[in-house]
Amino acid sequence: MWQYIKCHMANVKEAFIMNLLEIKPAPSGAASVALFDSAINTPLLVDKVRRGLPVRAFAILREAINVPTERLARLVHIPVRTLARRQVFKTDESERIVRIGRLFQRAIEVLGGEDEARRWLLQPQKALGNLVPLDYADTEPGAREVEDLLGRLEHGVFS
Repeated sequence: MWQYIKCHMANVKEAFIMNLLEIKPAPSGAASVALFDSAINTPLLVDKVRRGLPVRAFAILREAINVPTERLARLVHIPVRTLARRQVFKTDESERIVRIGRLFQRAIEVLGGEDEARRWLLQPQKALGNLVPLDYADTEPGAREVEDLLGRLEHGVFS
């Protein structure tokens, strides 16, 4: 049973990541690799970010995390008016969208599901000085700290 759950979670994760980065599954139907977990896929991720994510990636992430457009725009430092004008994000904007996507993905892995990840990311956490992890992650150092906290939770370290 555990193997099934683990496999199902991997498929959900892959689907979210592939959808966010607009990567098509392999034509043979073989499972694609999870971009955020493997160094093998780093070149593909870097290429996607350098070329710029389509604006649709923002909507996919917003719907997945279930936050208002204005809040996610503030987190990734992209003005709402820019969202309306752009078709493809600049590299730095794409990078910030991927940062929040990776954080959400990590929370799913550690906490066991999207609902649990959303709930945890949107509630103040004592280990972050009672700040909300998603808001704390609006900078790279803040996102790293949230990732570290998730790692401690995963390994049962009291935080």
